[in-house]
Amino acid sequence: MILWISIIEDKKMFSGIIENFGKVKEFKKKGDYLLKLSTNLRIKDIKKGSSISCNGVCLTAHTINKNGRFVDVYFDVSKETIKCTNLSNLKKGSIVNLEKSLRVGDEVSGHFVFGHVDCTTKISKIKKIDDSFQLSIAITKEIKKFIVKKCSIALNGVSLTVNHVSKRTFTVNLVPYTWKNTNFHSIQEGEIINVEVDMLARYVTQHLK
Repeated sequence: MILWISIIEDKKMFSGIIENFGKVKEFKKKGDYLLKLSTNLRIKDIKKGSSISCNGVCLTAHTINKNGRFVDVYFDVSKETIKCTNLSNLKKGSIVNLEKSLRVGDEVSGHFVFGHVDCTTKISKIKKIDDSFQLSIAITKEIKKFIVKKCSIALNGVSLTVNHVSKRTFTVNLVPYTWKNTNFHSIQEGEIINVEVDMLARYVTQHLK
């Protein structure tokens, strides 16, 4: 526990439990890129310099403006982040998963997530099973060695559990609450998502080399 507290204090981290949505109001090249999101996160919960996970990407809010019932939050996004994540596919009206960074003492209901995307991949298939949804996700070479049955994984910033692994894909299940309260409810087969593997899997793999 002391180790995890030290890590949280040293780095901004998340739990993969989505707190709210952000709707893209503006996304344009300005130096690097400027991203403006509209959200109904409480304005007292965020401030200038706050770290916020946007589709699993850790970004820093530099401007926060109250706009009626909503809050407009502005982020600078580097060219490298655009290159390595699905933020490059954002357009006006796109829905983005949001999560504020953890503070020491916060409940971790998902798993520890850095907000550093390992790769992007595509959703191969979406299958409704009773009230839940099963997603088949294409395995890329960057994450292949980290994916095993029952491991944790962050997809678009959402903490999920891998249920099955085949040669080319792995599957995760989204219960109705997660489906409704993340942007997966608006995603189609073939769309690109952000992937971050579990840090514990990464460290264990590195140790066994």
